[in-house]
Amino acid sequence: MKSIPSLRIFLAMFARRFAVLAVLIICAMQSTPGYLQNLPSLGDTEREELSPIMERKLGEQIMRQLQRNRDYLDDAPLQEYLNNLGATLLAVRPDARGEAQYDFFFFAVRDPVLNAFALPGGFIGVHSGLVLAAQTESELASVMSHEIGHVAQRHIARMIGKQKQDALIPLASMILGALAATASPDAGMAVMMGGQGLAIQRQLNFSRDAEREADRAGLEIMREAGFETIGMINFFGRLQQASRGYSDTAPAYLRSHPLTTERIADIEARTRDLRYRQHADNLDFSLIQSRVRVLQDPSAQGLIDSEGAFKRLLQQRARPAVIAADYGLALVALRQGKPAKAQTFLDQAYVTLRSGAPAKTGNAVLASLAIDIRLAAHQPAEAVTEADAARKQFPLSRGIAGQYADALVTAGRYEDAAAFLRDQVSLYRGEPKLFDRLAKAYAALNREALQHLALAEAYALRGSLPAALDQLSIARKAPDASFYDQSIIDAREREMKAQRLEELRQEKEGF
Repeated sequence: MKSIPSLRIFLAMFARRFAVLAVLIICAMQSTPGYLQNLPSLGDTEREELSPIMERKLGEQIMRQLQRNRDYLDDAPLQEYLNNLGATLLAVRPDARGEAQYDFFFFAVRDPVLNAFALPGGFIGVHSGLVLAAQTESELASVMSHEIGHVAQRHIARMIGKQKQDALIPLASMILGALAATASPDAGMAVMMGGQGLAIQRQLNFSRDAEREADRAGLEIMREAGFETIGMINFFGRLQQASRGYSDTAPAYLRSHPLTTERIADIEARTRDLRYRQHADNLDFSLIQSRVRVLQDPSAQGLIDSEGAFKRLLQQRARPAVIAADYGLALVALRQGKPAKAQTFLDQAYVTLRSGAPAKTGNAVLASLAIDIRLAAHQPAEAVTEADAARKQFPLSRGIAGQYADALVTAGRYEDAAAFLRDQVSLYRGEPKLFDRLAKAYAALNREALQHLALAEAYALRGSLPAALDQLSIARKAPDASFYDQSIIDAREREMKAQRLEELRQEKEGF
């Protein structure tokens, strides 16, 4: 499967919301030097940066677009692991959430390049290649801490605010380059390089300062969270070696992590006198690496290659490696349509897990796969039993909660599924997948009005208000719509129409 580089993903997300801004800039550049005085303000002029609320709103808009990309890894166990690790890091430095108290969200994209990136407002992406390249959990934590540092220091807001008009010139050319790259990568790069002239040196200088600030903030975060600071040095060293294979002709300001040698020297100086602290990797780190290996290339040949890698991993004596290898082999077998074989490997993983630590008999990542295997084997009753036990053992797992609902629907227990999902959406109203599942349960129960009401909420959460309003219209016309349903439809329609008008206003203003 062809991978989409993270830079193109990042720029493409900006393209839609900044399209009007780009046109204004390019048109003005073709006239007089006075165009700089007429550009729209993007942030708080007093503080010379984007306001936290606007930064968060921009991040949410970018995320809604990114989640539609085929290389966005919408995988519950992977997302839960990344967000649990991120929560551990943020717990020691709650001030990193800023004055707006950002609700950080960590996610992964399918890309073999070793990289990670921070979006405005507390959204942090990690490449699948980076997860696989990390040799310890501390190394992965070092990169995530670095990206948290970018958000905590509000580098995106400062870049736009402090550099003011100069920052808009390369921004405009990058927007146009991202659009052109969808048709011709070479043409896209040519357009991007063409915009560097006036602002390149200031942009590069800011990048250097921003990277140093993020390194220092990230180092403090991971140290206070109990991870090994040597992990940052080791990983950046390998990142430097990997970057030697990249082309040196690319503009320096487009490189996401420049000047690695200087950064390593600065980190080494800051950690030289620190007391060594050993961190024992969580088993989930090894399991998720196996999962990411399969997710990165789910093609038939990719599964064969992963199977070979897991068999080699089995030769290691370390318990986590053996468990991760069996888990990976189970996942490959499941993807190949062999649930019985997958169950055999998963059973072996459980045997190894319990042999080393009898008191620890469960693991959320393994439990999630057990449910998937039951569903694939067309054993709905057993899947419900597995999922019910797992959700009680791991009540905070959102992925397992979703699997429990899926198992109930597959088993034909639609009323139970609808009741469970109604409770879930009352607690977690921000999860569109819950409303998708609720709509499916209502459809099975022939409750047409409630089905389309649930679909409307799912579309609204994904930022598709026109589609959500269409669903409300269908719900209103449903023959089973009660007076109570109609009142809910009316209220939600008024709210969504107001939100839509606000969206149109912002689009008209170019933001």
